[in-house]
Amino acid sequence: MKLSSHQKRVLTGLILFFILITVLYLGHAAVTIVILLVSLFALWEFYSMFWTGTRRILLKVLGCTAGILFVLDTGLEITNSPVLFLALLFWAAWLCFLVEYSRRKEKAGLEDYLILIGGIVYLPLVLSLILTLSIPEIMLVFGGAFASDIGAYYAGSLWGERKIWPQVSPKKTWMGSGGGMILCLIVTMILGLFLGTAPWWQYLILGVVLGVAAQLGDFFQSSLKRWTRVKDTGNILPGHGGMLDRIDSVLLLLPVYVLYSSIITVF
Repeated sequence: MKLSSHQKRVLTGLILFFILITVLYLGHAAVTIVILLVSLFALWEFYSMFWTGTRRILLKVLGCTAGILFVLDTGLEITNSPVLFLALLFWAAWLCFLVEYSRRKEKAGLEDYLILIGGIVYLPLVLSLILTLSIPEIMLVFGGAFASDIGAYYAGSLWGERKIWPQVSPKKTWMGSGGGMILCLIVTMILGLFLGTAPWWQYLILGVVLGVAAQLGDFFQSSLKRWTRVKDTGNILPGHGGMLDRIDSVLLLLPVYVLYSSIITVF
């Protein structure tokens, strides 16, 4: 039986939820490996948005290798200085640029090296923050992000008419945004009250903050796709597109949560 796009989306979402619960049960090492794999796939998709095919393949491999080593060292504490790999990436990128600049000055693309470093900050560096969180916090972060996506998708599909920011994301509507915010609030409140230690009103505020962050993260990824003229970042996840399409809302929500929780204790 051939599944519709919506059925594929739902089935993929259920599988991802099952994987998340299983990985959390298996512990820190399993979380590290999954973050490593997600970073690798998403980072490759990010670079491929700008460099199609084999273009800049050396920079793609360099960035992905640095990202893998950074996440691996962050999670398993091999050297106790994971930032070392980011520093080495910077200097390796500079040396590549120096060689390129000396050979063909007029074609040396400094912007490519900024993309290389930007991808590391955007993906492995941000995703590594998950390794600093407790299991309830990880559940809250992903629960809020996925709730925002699901609420926005269905509310926008059913009632969405007025566009929020069509120049950046032509499909996102005010009703979709409202649906995403409401479901994010509900999920944050439920998880906070059952797993957390703070008063209920703190989770209400947190839900609003996370809802805004999730949608801004989604807008940022939409702007990248519009600028690079890419519809989906990949096809690894049926019904969702690429790995980066699936986690875009997490990428701003996560650092915002870490900052919020460092100021106000909610777990």
